[in-house]
Amino acid sequence: MMDNNSKKITSEALQGSLRDYRAFTGTDIIHRTDGFFDWQEIRRASDLWPYAKSTATAPKTHCEAKNDDGSLVKGVNFASQDYLSLSSHPDVKEAAIEAIKEYGVHSAGSAALLGNTRHSLALEKRISEFLYDRETVLYPTGWSAGYAAIQGFVRPDDHVVLDILAHSCLQEGARASTRNIHFHGHLNLRALERRLQKIRAVDKDNGILIVTESLFSMHSDTPDIGSIRALCDEYEATLLVDCAHDFGSMGDDGRGHMGLQNVLQDVDIIIGSFSKTFASNGGFISVKDRATAEYLKYYSATQTFSNALSPVQAATVLTALNIVNSAEGTARRRKLMDNILYMRAEMGKVGLETLGDPSAIVPVRVGAEGLARIASRDLSNLGAIANLVEYPAVPQGGARFRVQVMSDHSFADVDELVQLMLKAMRSGEKEYLMLCDQHPSLIKSRFGNTVDADARVRNAA
Repeated sequence: MMDNNSKKITSEALQGSLRDYRAFTGTDIIHRTDGFFDWQEIRRASDLWPYAKSTATAPKTHCEAKNDDGSLVKGVNFASQDYLSLSSHPDVKEAAIEAIKEYGVHSAGSAALLGNTRHSLALEKRISEFLYDRETVLYPTGWSAGYAAIQGFVRPDDHVVLDILAHSCLQEGARASTRNIHFHGHLNLRALERRLQKIRAVDKDNGILIVTESLFSMHSDTPDIGSIRALCDEYEATLLVDCAHDFGSMGDDGRGHMGLQNVLQDVDIIIGSFSKTFASNGGFISVKDRATAEYLKYYSATQTFSNALSPVQAATVLTALNIVNSAEGTARRRKLMDNILYMRAEMGKVGLETLGDPSAIVPVRVGAEGLARIASRDLSNLGAIANLVEYPAVPQGGARFRVQVMSDHSFADVDELVQLMLKAMRSGEKEYLMLCDQHPSLIKSRFGNTVDADARVRNAA
């Protein structure tokens, strides 16, 4: 716990966003970025820069962390992506140790050139079996898998149609592959169909890849995958689903929303990440036949030209997957969902608004970016760790805490977070309103309008 409330807050620290510094002009490629650092420093001087924290202890339900200025934060931890609490599981740690004893710590090559190990080959086979006998290709990160799933298949004359909230890796993969990129409103099936109608009206010859996620991490909501499949069939399109945030952690069998919706066989390309549930970096792409998988191995750049997963990572994920697919895994998922439902109920009882549907991600609405920055500072000072997300990662005026729940959290941990978050929101609101009185430029919204902002995203044409 720390207390930096004595730092003076300037109006500049409460305004602006990362989007302001995305595009540059001028010939000096290096120093034209200085404006971003100046803005960072203004926020740091007001103790309102909440990013780049580092853990000083294992990322368990309680931990110590350091801000990027080196100051210590200690308390209940709802900021780590370890949904089934497997990163410190004794069997997982033992598997990593044994892999180091056998192989050392490095794969020492790409998967195309001697980088595979018996652990990675076993992991590919095990994921394929878990997804009902698909073919699986491993990648060094989840981001690289998402990028490769588009870059590996899509060519310049093809079309990619994405939910407007599709992850960065998916958007960048599309940009690397074609100029024919089409976004539709979040979860908006009618808008998706309109996009498909317009494409096929002028192009009946080239491919269309429809891209969505089984669980959107900033909103904690999920699409109707069966209905998207029907549109794929009608317009001769291919379906890609990113299951990074629910694979392994949701559903009695751990197959996430695709399993819950009974659509696993209907998805052409499945991509996932190991960093949310499986205690390691890494990712995968699963397809329906070996010919497709073999093509990916040599035509998706982040697989062909990256070092393969280390033996430690592969052994870690393989052990975690075995737990996921066991009675213990089922029990951990049920405990996780108990924690999720309890948290959402307790937040509601004290007047805090949770967004989306029950998942390991519980978005808690704040609103205006300035208010959220103060509340985030106060939450850390009170002894709780939760990630602040603000524009442009979420709609403007839709800042929120992205609370990440673990199966090892207790109801007492949840109670502590709820009370500290309520206190931080109340103290933050009081201070923000006072600053609005002092700086009229801040008075755009007392809370921001998350509902309207999210609606604009959802209903975009």
